Amino acid sequence: MRSPVLACVDGSECAAAAAAWAAGEARLRGVALRLLHVSPRLPGAAVPVSAADRLREIGTRLVRRTAEDLTTRCPEPDVDGVQTDGDPAEAVLDDAARGAGLLVAGTRGTGGFPDLVVGSTALRLAAAAPCPVVLVPPRPGAFSGGPVAGRGAPPVVLGFDAHRPVGAAADFAFSTAELRASRLRVVQAWVLPAESVSPRSFVVTEEDRATWEDREVLDLSDALRPWQEKYPQVRATLDLRLLHPAQALLNASRDADLLVVGRSAEAQPAGRLGPVAHAVLHHVRRPVAVVPPGA
Repeated sequence: MRSPVLACVDGSECAAAAAAWAAGEARLRGVALRLLHVSPRLPGAAVPVSAADRLREIGTRLVRRTAEDLTTRCPEPDVDGVQTDGDPAEAVLDDAARGAGLLVAGTRGTGGFPDLVVGSTALRLAAAAPCPVVLVPPRPGAFSGGPVAGRGAPPVVLGFDAHRPVGAAADFAFSTAELRASRLRVVQAWVLPAESVSPRSFVVTEEDRATWEDREVLDLSDALRPWQEKYPQVRATLDLRLLHPAQALLNASRDADLLVVGRSAEAQPAGRLGPVAHAVLHHVRRPVAVVPPGA
């Protein structure tokens, strides 16, 4: 049995958008969709049993109602659901570790400040999940509402660094673009060599800049060759930008169906996101896939 897509539901608008996106992704992948609701444990040593039971009942009804709604709108994937108790992030991570192929969640849940872009639970999932995590923003109108496939589909955008490549992220992006029959835009940010800028004039000639940029293009092409050979049907375009990596990705992903970034084990301790992924998640208005190494 192929690994299912796991989606978190909590009654928020953002979670509803994420569940709809997850249903479309499960249909494209030809796998089942699993819905999960986590009832947080109530504080206090003497919580009435009736209160805890009431929360479980509400969660169970929410899962059932969401499954029925998704099945009506997107009948192809098999949908099931479960309700559990505990810390939301820990419960979701435990469930994902039991064989989810993809974890989908909203960028924020029912709590937090009204202007909060991405919540603490979403950040924990993106930083620690054993499988790729897609975080979906709260406004379905800000993107297609679900994955788009076929002719005219928006591009998948991959953030890539030829000098420190994250192979799992590249493989996920190429396979996703192949699944959608869409274009793949590979974005690499670069900087001028430190020794190239005169400390007095801060002038770089156009000829020198072109030479360095050509070198970056060659390095990027060489680094991507294994995946271009593995996925010959994917039309990948290279997009080098002389910008900070986070800004380059934000600019390049404005018309994207999905932005893919890697979670490098070498760059960050376990359970933490790097600064680029962290910045992107706080500002992007498109679904973002965070791919762990070895996924």
